[in-house]
Amino acid sequence: MGLGESGVQGLTGGYCPDGRYSVDRRRFISNVAAAGIAGPFAGVACAGAKGGADPVRGYGALRPVRDLRDGKVRLHLPDGFRYRSFSVAGEKYSDGSVVPGKHDGMAAFSGPGGSAVLIRNHEVGGPVGAFGDRDKAYDPMAGGGTSTIQVTRHGEVIKSAPSLNGTMMNCSGGPMAWRAWVSCEETVNGPDVGDDGSGDDNSKLTRKHGYLFEVPVARAATATPIRAAGRFPHESAAFDPSSGALYLTEDNFSHPSGFYRYLPPKHPILAGRLLDGGRLQMLAVSGAERADLSKGQEPGTAYGTTWVDIDDPDPDFKGRPAYDEAVQAVGRQGRRKGAAIFARLEGAVHHHGTVYFVSTQGGATAPGERAPDGFGDGRGQVWAYETWSGRLKLVYESPRSSVLDLPDNVTVSRRGTLVLCEDGEQDNWLRGLTRSGQIFDFCRLQPIEGDDGAEFAGSTFGPGGHTLYVNLQAKQGMSIAIWGPWERGPF
Repeated sequence: MGLGESGVQGLTGGYCPDGRYSVDRRRFISNVAAAGIAGPFAGVACAGAKGGADPVRGYGALRPVRDLRDGKVRLHLPDGFRYRSFSVAGEKYSDGSVVPGKHDGMAAFSGPGGSAVLIRNHEVGGPVGAFGDRDKAYDPMAGGGTSTIQVTRHGEVIKSAPSLNGTMMNCSGGPMAWRAWVSCEETVNGPDVGDDGSGDDNSKLTRKHGYLFEVPVARAATATPIRAAGRFPHESAAFDPSSGALYLTEDNFSHPSGFYRYLPPKHPILAGRLLDGGRLQMLAVSGAERADLSKGQEPGTAYGTTWVDIDDPDPDFKGRPAYDEAVQAVGRQGRRKGAAIFARLEGAVHHHGTVYFVSTQGGATAPGERAPDGFGDGRGQVWAYETWSGRLKLVYESPRSSVLDLPDNVTVSRRGTLVLCEDGEQDNWLRGLTRSGQIFDFCRLQPIEGDDGAEFAGSTFGPGGHTLYVNLQAKQGMSIAIWGPWERGPF
């Protein structure tokens, strides 16, 4: 199924406040079973095979390929694949305003004439001033937000414009079935919070940050935060069309992170948008208080789960507490009630009743390697949460950095193979994780002189699966369209 084709057309029945959607939840599950679609417990299951990433099991060996935009080598790809970069930081939108940097999470929606409409985050922090029209900004002092770009399947820009501005540290988010993108702020900065250690002065900000914002495909966002979905360092959002719940990841770099769900007051497909005023919950392992899932796990480890309510999802800070205290305010509420501990949860994607999500620093430190900076000692885990059964399973844990190094954003192909964007300390890769648990190399980033922090982000397949769009977050950020003989391999 393509983006937005989640088997949810023609919903009937009643939305239940505990997150169930009566009648159609059962129908949705039975439709999935009838289609022969297996969840993570019959698919990806190797949970950290000890072999290395194998290019042969993917699409073959990688070679340097020149960018069709300017002839420079930016990517190493298998034979037959081509790419074009576009919407580079510093260029102009169609309206004449300047494209900001820090390209991050992104989703592709079908556009007219076979084009794709991309909504892309910009993870800009600090009180640097809003891009685009400041009169429309949520906070005129904040430099993050989203771009909406219509492109051909070969990465040629048709038109582009800012679509949300005045937000901050827009890291990832998720596509919604009613043709919208939910953008996540990965911060709790604001005038009510002490400075975050970056050297920026939070007192210059005019609004509180740390929220979700909805960005419709067909129009600019209203820049209205969904406060009941929590004020914490949000990373990704994955929508479950059966229940109407929004599953949320937290990337709290130096502290424990949690896996959340937001239950809106009305099913978003019936409402046509994501409503504020719902209930925020945090995942806990059944029978295990504050289970520490950030540590190394046995292959195939699975857990029963439950959910605990967050009583104060949007805390009102007094006296400008230190940032390290404020950033833990929501997560600590859940952990006091027994919620599970993860290490830096980043990308998340919903696929046929399962939410796959990434723990960037989860797992054990490999022999001979050092633990990365921040909370968590490993090089990455991939988890799967089955929305209809409540079971959580580890589907992959990196055995060492040369196999998988700090996975970040994630998307899924039509065949159910995951695409993992790395945020590693050496070379950065796009890697595939198949339903049988095999990991393979698909794309390597050509190192950029003087820019060791460059990384992949925001991978998303366009309409029909012809093109994989991905962002390069670098000193000069850009988006890239990749196409080729997908039928030859697992994607």
